[in-house]
Parts: sequence; C-alpha cells; structure tokens
Amino acid sequence: TREMDWPDTIYQMVYTSVCTSLACTLVTGLVILLAFLLIRMMASRVKAGQKGSEVSVGFFHPYCNAGGGGERVLWCAVRAVQVRYPAARILVYTGDTDAAPDMILAKARDRFNMQIPDTNLEFVYLHKRRYVEAQYYPHFTMLGQSLGSLALGVEALLSFVPSIYIDTMGYSFTMPLFKYCGASLVGCYVHYPTISTDMLAQVQSRSSSYNNRRRVAQSPLASFLKLRYYKIFAWLYTKCGSASDCVMVNSSWTEEHIKTLWGKEVAKVFPPCDTSHLSHTVGDRDGDEVRILSLGQFRPEKDHPLQIKAMFELRQILAEEDWDRVKLVIVGGCRGQEDWKMVQDLKDLTKYLSVEDNVEFHPNLPFSDLLAEFSKSTIGIHTMWNEHFGIGIVEMMAAGLLTIAHRSGGPLMDIIVEDAGARNGFLAVTPQEYAAHIAYILNMGEETREGVRNRATASSDMFSTQQFERGWVRATDPLFAKFQ
Repeated sequence: TREMDWPDTIYQMVYTSVCTSLACTLVTGLVILLAFLLIRMMASRVKAGQKGSEVSVGFFHPYCNAGGGGERVLWCAVRAVQVRYPAARILVYTGDTDAAPDMILAKARDRFNMQIPDTNLEFVYLHKRRYVEAQYYPHFTMLGQSLGSLALGVEALLSFVPSIYIDTMGYSFTMPLFKYCGASLVGCYVHYPTISTDMLAQVQSRSSSYNNRRRVAQSPLASFLKLRYYKIFAWLYTKCGSASDCVMVNSSWTEEHIKTLWGKEVAKVFPPCDTSHLSHTVGDRDGDEVRILSLGQFRPEKDHPLQIKAMFELRQILAEEDWDRVKLVIVGGCRGQEDWKMVQDLKDLTKYLSVEDNVEFHPNLPFSDLLAEFSKSTIGIHTMWNEHFGIGIVEMMAAGLLTIAHRSGGPLMDIIVEDAGARNGFLAVTPQEYAAHIAYILNMGEETREGVRNRATASSDMFSTQQFERGWVRATDPLFAKFQ
C-alpha cells in the first residue's frame, strides 16, 4: 500500500501544480483585460474633453532636457512638423519636472544651435519617470524598464490623447497602449533596438560585456536561463513593434535588426548632424598640444574605459616628449546620479593607469564651449561597440577631426570608409589598435591629413539637418494624410 502511495502523491503534486498554474494564468489574464478596459474607458473620457477638430502630435521623450543626440532628433522632428503642418498642436511628454518650458527650449536652442519656435508647442509633465530608470531594476533591467514605461505611458495617455503618437526614445511598450487604448496613430523613431540578435548571440556564446556579466557568462545554467529570458523579451518586443503604423530607423545597422525582429518595412532616416556649422570650426591645430576629442553621453555602452586604456597603450609606444603633448578630452552629457558616478569611476581609472595628467573631463559642456573644443582638437575618438549610428562621429568628421571609431554598427556600415584613396576616417576594436591609429595620425604628413579631412567633411553632408527633415517628412506624411 505504501508503494502505491508514491505515484498517487506525485500525481497529486503535478495535478495541483498544473491547476495552480492555470488559475494564475487565468487570473493574470483577467486582471490585464480589466486594466486594458479601464484605461481605454478613461482615455476615451480624456479624449472627449479635447478639441475634436485639431490634429495633435504627441512626442514621447521623458528626457527631453538631456542634451544628447536623441534630443537633437526630437527637436529637429518637432521643428519639421511645425514647418510642414503649422496648424498641428504639438505636445512633448517629458519627465523633466524641474525645468520650465522656456528653460527646456533655451537649453535646446543653445546646445543644438537651432531655432525652435514655441508656436503650438506644449509640454506635458510626467511624474512617474523614476519607473524607467535603470537603478530601480538591478536585475531583469530591460523588462523592468519596459514595464515601467507602461506606467509612464498610462500617465501620459491620461494627461492627453494625441491624434498621432510618436515615440522618439525607444519605449516601444507604450505604442500598443496609445494605439489600442487611445485610438491614436502610432509612429516611432528607433535609435537602437531594446534587444537585438547580437545580444542574443552574445549570451548564447557566453561572451561577457557591460550587459552580460562575467559570472553569468561563465555559468552554463545562468546563460541558459538568461537566453530564455531574452527570447521571451524579444517576442514581447516584436509584438509591441507590430503596433506601429510608421517605423523610422537611424542607420543600416538598426534597420537590419528591426526588420529581423519586427518583420516590418522601415524608413531609414539618418539623424541630424550639425554639419553646416561645424564645417567652419577650424582653429589652431598646429600648436604643441594634440587634443583627442571624445563626444558621447556618459553611459556604460559608450565604453569610455576603452579610450582611457588606449591612452595607456599610447604611452607605451610614444616618446616621452610626444606623450606630454597629447591630451584626451572627454565631453559628454550626464543625466542622473549613475552618470555622475561613472564620471568619477573613469577619473579613478585614469589614476590607476597613471594617465590622469593627459585626460580631461567636461560633463554637460555648453554648445559654445563645445565649438571651442572642436576647433582645438586634431583627433576624434569613439569607442562604443555596435553604435547604432554615431552623431558625434559625424560631427567630429564635419569639424575636420581625424576620427577613430569602433569597427561595428553604424560607423562601419554607414559612416567611415577605409578604402585606399577614399579614406575618411579610421576603425579599431582593441586599445592597442586605437593607440596605433593615434600614433599613425601623429606621424602623418600634412597633405595626407588634409586629404582625409576633406573627404570626411564632404561625406558628412549626407547626414545634415536638412536631409533629416526631408526624410522625416517623407516618412510621416502618411500619418497626417489620414486627417486631411
């Protein structure tokens, strides 16, 4: 009898587990359905209180006051809509509650050197931005931030329901919310896919990086579980992407990945780069000091430590008198406490590698001071692996800097050419390669340097603000056509 009890016990355990799982699934599904219906009903009430005749465009950009390349895209897009559809009501959903509208616009005008009219332009302030900040999700960060963006999206939707909703910051989980709960037409400008086939391959091959910690990469079980998590997230990301009526991407690399993941046709619209203004930024580059300019947000994926390691390697191959005149100048935007901590960590790394006297840091540098740095610098450096595009790279090339970027992503596919007779920049992967390129540039003849500079400046014209505005209007016209 006791022997017969064991199969019965196992059966009961399995049966109970299956029933519990089904019950949990049904309850979860019911809760989601009720939440959807409630949000849809509340959004309908909000929409009923708005003027029905006007076309409104809502740009979802919680960090619109950050001053980075993504914000340049936002403000150029806003201006393009203002010029093309002057009667449209434009709203920017922002979490920058500490900045008044005039302060936000003043900073954008100064940082990006552009005129942004405040005609028909409003800001909708969101108070739940903390839900999309990575610091609150030490584990399952992508999923946590994406679900957090839903909470932020609900706040945005119930504040104002636009005729056209455009996500310009990569919060794809908000698109089904506005489409199915707010009945808005939905568009997006994708700077970088939240998850990519490269990330899946990296976990599968158990390679460590900033988003795949060493202890996870070294564990077969942890790698297996993380790969399952990534595949589930990729499926959710695909479903959210399918809600978009208009998809714009910023580079060939992003285009390739979004097509693979979302299975949709996309419009490639290169981001706006201030090439016309920077092409006249020429200063004293023939002095004793050789300045190497780094331009990019202070975030882990930008891989600033690689630049500092390259300086360490450079010191090994240069004569002392040559080393003394080389200086790495790191300029970047800081958005929050994590970014400022990263700056301090980078400063500590320079001391550890004994290169602190040859490295400068300039967080949140005003545009006028940035122009001065462009005019004084000889070399540009950029180290992010699989950079989706690289606005900073184009800007450095337009300013006449001899630019070294990572051999991957946008720089490899769209920007830098290394062919003989057509070279407009340099590509590298390791600190040693970056150091070797810098040493090579230092020893280049002036005629050879000038040839690379001229080709770099000429090639940057295809990434101008005017080209972006044309591409934006061409891609988004079908959305507005439905209201005409």
